[in-house]
Amino acid sequence: MTTVALAVVNEPTDFYGAFVDWMADLGIGNPSYLVGARNLLARFPDPQDFADAPLAERLAERTHVRPMINFLLLNGHLHPGYDYLFERRLTAVFREAAVSRIGPDVATFLGGAAQLGYSLRAREAMASQAAVRIFIESGRRISELRDDDLATFESALDARQQLHGRDYKHYRIALYATRIVLYHLGAPVSEVAPRSLPQRWSWSEHLEGVNENLRPSMVAYLECLSATLSRTRVSGTGSELAHFGRFLSVLDPDLSSFSDLDRRRHIEPYLAAVANARHHRTGEPIAISTQRARVQVVGRMLNAMTEWGWQEAPQRRLVFERDSPRLPRPLPRYLPADVDRRLAEALEASVNRLCADALLLARSTGVRIGELVDLELDCVHEVPGQGAWLKVPLGKLATERMVPLDDDSVALIDRIVAHRSPGRPLRHPKSGRLVEFLFTHHGRRVSSDMLRAELHRICDEEGLARVVPHQLRHTFATTLVNAGCSLQSLMAMLGHVSAEMSLRYGRLFDATVRTDYEKALTQAKDLLGPVLPERTSATLNTDWRDTALIKTRLGNGYCVRTLAQGTCTYTNICEHCPTFRSDVTFLPALLTQRVDAEVLVSDAEARGWSEEAARHRRLIERLDRLISDAQSA
Repeated sequence: MTTVALAVVNEPTDFYGAFVDWMADLGIGNPSYLVGARNLLARFPDPQDFADAPLAERLAERTHVRPMINFLLLNGHLHPGYDYLFERRLTAVFREAAVSRIGPDVATFLGGAAQLGYSLRAREAMASQAAVRIFIESGRRISELRDDDLATFESALDARQQLHGRDYKHYRIALYATRIVLYHLGAPVSEVAPRSLPQRWSWSEHLEGVNENLRPSMVAYLECLSATLSRTRVSGTGSELAHFGRFLSVLDPDLSSFSDLDRRRHIEPYLAAVANARHHRTGEPIAISTQRARVQVVGRMLNAMTEWGWQEAPQRRLVFERDSPRLPRPLPRYLPADVDRRLAEALEASVNRLCADALLLARSTGVRIGELVDLELDCVHEVPGQGAWLKVPLGKLATERMVPLDDDSVALIDRIVAHRSPGRPLRHPKSGRLVEFLFTHHGRRVSSDMLRAELHRICDEEGLARVVPHQLRHTFATTLVNAGCSLQSLMAMLGHVSAEMSLRYGRLFDATVRTDYEKALTQAKDLLGPVLPERTSATLNTDWRDTALIKTRLGNGYCVRTLAQGTCTYTNICEHCPTFRSDVTFLPALLTQRVDAEVLVSDAEARGWSEEAARHRRLIERLDRLISDAQSA
């Protein structure tokens, strides 16, 4: 949008004269607009008094009065209230904003939105629906806007929704995008809307329903854990312990201390209850991992009480490792080579370049999706003589690591940098520090959900089964294992802290297992003959009827099978079919087939293959009838 400088009357003394000049700059010469301006000023000498009039009266102003109202709005002389601004269409106001006091701010806003990658339609929509209304009502420049100004807009939107009983989602989307643009333009607003977070539950509230005699000990245990563990992890422990506490409160309401716990009376019934537990919403059995967690947290708590010398500690150990159900050990869900190739080709062709490239980077480096979205702009490190390396930030196991990059991966990251949106650093959700993230789109971080959605879209379009991002990591690791990567190197690249975590990929394709299999299979073939005989088992250089195999004459060759395979289900099926017909032109083939069948009867009888001999006799009987019919035709 082009900004036009215009000198307007700032003092509220000659609104009419300033309006006349404004119309001249806009090229508007309708005399009725001047009449409307005089009528409005006659009723409201102080234009701000217009905001105090009833909403219906403000909206009922006739068309020839609107240009004067627009002038007052755009030049800071009237702040009519969001009730009026929401109810009135501001198409003309947005169009005329360039030649006004807020014109420079509108132009700056649209330019900032364009830099963040918003389309023309999107940036004009957010400007007309949110930014212009905020500029008008607050009377502030971009550099002066505060979170309170945006909160006032949102509160007015809430009130309008309650009044009309409908959701104005497009306004909320516009406000969300407007905040992002204002933040990157340097306005003193937060990058995300400040929210009044719900008050955290106390540890005692986590244990609601637990016997009042047992709850203090459990609360004290959780407080001890919170000194070294994250609140999220302690909250999870508290939730699992609550199941045990509530179970005891029902089983033994008079239990006053954990020191009175009995293995047979309390623990074993709880183990049985956990094994039969159902999800409270779906009614499905809870997962094995959940069962294991519910048992183990109880054992850890009781053991800790004993180690710490608490008075309420049990007299002896009550929960053992064998009480925990064993977790299943599924193989990593890697992508087969053909699926991997098709997926990579589809990602390369995707129009959603940033998300597609993020998924390709995950496939080529094996990073977890949470680590991927946390990558920083300076994540590539060039080491002299060692090539390029990717610095993976703190992730699932709270460890950083370096992953080697090949030339293709470096080029991919360069392409990502070219497609990311610029702007101010964003606050890290975990550490709170300002970070320039590698993956930013429209001024905000690319989320894990955006990547999953893109991956699902690609799979649906290509007709592939749904793939989850972690399968890209499994495929990366599997490829390395197949190429002979050492366990130590695999651990370093995947960020595993124990060898057992990486060994699961070794169970996929073990070279020793393969060698033993091929050795055993070779010995079996030597004893029984080939399971699937090669074409050279009987060649034209030898009499195929003398081979030690099951034999059948075909119309254009012969079939040989090992005894272990048995006779083919389709052997001589056509000759015995009721719809099979032959004539005199096929007599040479039929006679040759009969001669061979007689030889094969003798061969089978000599080898003791009675069933094979009977099959050839049945064929001879059928051939005799066919030969007779052909000769008599």
